[in-house]
Amino acid sequence: MTRRKTHRFIQNAESSNVIEAGKTLYKTIRGNWRSEYFGNDHPIVLELACGKGEYTVGLGQAFPTTNFIGVDIKGDRIARGSKAAQLLGLSNVAFLRTDINFLQEFFAAGEVAEIWITFPDPQPRPKQEKHRLTHPRFLAMYKQLLTPGGTLHLKTDNPELFAYSLEQVKESGAIDLQFTTDLYNSPLNEIHMGIKTKYEELFYNKGFTINYLQCKIGCDSRM
Repeated sequence: MTRRKTHRFIQNAESSNVIEAGKTLYKTIRGNWRSEYFGNDHPIVLELACGKGEYTVGLGQAFPTTNFIGVDIKGDRIARGSKAAQLLGLSNVAFLRTDINFLQEFFAAGEVAEIWITFPDPQPRPKQEKHRLTHPRFLAMYKQLLTPGGTLHLKTDNPELFAYSLEQVKESGAIDLQFTTDLYNSPLNEIHMGIKTKYEELFYNKGFTINYLQCKIGCDSRM
């Protein structure tokens, strides 16, 4: 492990806005994010596979009366988002270090208002399908965690993953589906507040179009 990574892991251990193994809240936070961490009743929004947390931090700045939690397994990445949020004084931003497969161990049914998936690994090989974050097993988990009518967002530069994801959300029973294959030339761009991750900026500057979808997939979305 490099000295820089070691420093970031130490930073995570000392940062109150990072929830990870070894900290008390890691075992008690499920169903208690508002009371035990944020101390308010504001909606909770997740960014899955948040990387360095640029989108989580950007959303936290744009919407101060909403609670945002970036989720990733990579501690060295989370450390950067954690530090950025601290420097900006964002008390409505937190980071959870865990595997996304275990989300239900950290969030109770209906505890989450929205889920963002921003530029996930497309897992392109057929044998990797079950690892795609829009695979039916993940969509079923999101449906349980989201409030009734809760919203799922996906941004990706990968057209194959986007086509796959569109098919899966339609089959999941999601409603109010809106999507575009060219976000920055779409009316849907207005809801993104100009927030771009480092990789999104890179893709966009290289001429790639950004695919985006949103839909309501909460447990009672069809009622």
